[in-house]
Amino acid sequence: MATSAKGPANTRFRQDEKRRDSDHVSFLKHRGFRWLWIALALSAASIAGYVLIDQEPRPNGGTWYGYTLGTIGLGLILWLSLLGVRKRRINPGAWSLKAWTSAHVYLGLSLIVVGTLHTGFQIGWNVHTLAYVLMLLVIATGIYGVIVYATLPASLSANRKEMTRAQMLDALTAIDRQLESAAQPLGRAEADLVIAALGQDVFHGGAWGRLTGSYPRCATTRALNGMGGHSDETARVAALLAKRREQLAQIRGALRIRALLEVWLFIHIPLTIALIAALAAHVISVFYYW
Repeated sequence: MATSAKGPANTRFRQDEKRRDSDHVSFLKHRGFRWLWIALALSAASIAGYVLIDQEPRPNGGTWYGYTLGTIGLGLILWLSLLGVRKRRINPGAWSLKAWTSAHVYLGLSLIVVGTLHTGFQIGWNVHTLAYVLMLLVIATGIYGVIVYATLPASLSANRKEMTRAQMLDALTAIDRQLESAAQPLGRAEADLVIAALGQDVFHGGAWGRLTGSYPRCATTRALNGMGGHSDETARVAALLAKRREQLAQIRGALRIRALLEVWLFIHIPLTIALIAALAAHVISVFYYW
């Protein structure tokens, strides 16, 4: 009886250990690059079929082979677009989020081959080419997303220095309190510079400032450059302003990395919707004139 009770326990332990190990593997390497090999096999089969077909003119979207690749491509696009739905479901089973994301990336890249061969390299000013171009743009923005999610989180962690956003803002508030006190003995012109720095919104600069990390109208930098005196009071304020500028740089750096992580979705998702609409028009027009 002891052996039989121990068996299931050991099995569960091994399953939990295996799951924990898989949690540390990137979605790009999921199950030994399973979806990469599947995508390569699909691409190779598509190329082989196109090359081996002996007909003139060469296969295009209006041939049986073109319809076959078009059906495969359409099915892949519709299925891959469901990743957002999958993200909202908690299911660590065979179709885990990591597996779905891995498939999304590699099968999405295989669409470059499948979609291009479907066109038969016939490009023109029509809805068919529009769907093809939109597909390439969706893939391009997806590649950007993969790159930033693979590289920027580490930069975000390093920038924060183990501080949360609230802690960074609290540190800035503490500096501001010291500045308010230290600026009391200053002359009117220098005091006004400090007041302007303290009154400027930390998040000023808009979307462009967040994406580029450029804040040419930073009042803190302007105040620091305006501290021209050599008194002890001025030196203390200048030191605090320098410290404030450094803290602002940390906050703005975190904002920039966060913006770079999120901005591609504001392009990728609308492009995907536009692609599905163009595909619908493409399919309807094909069957209408068939």
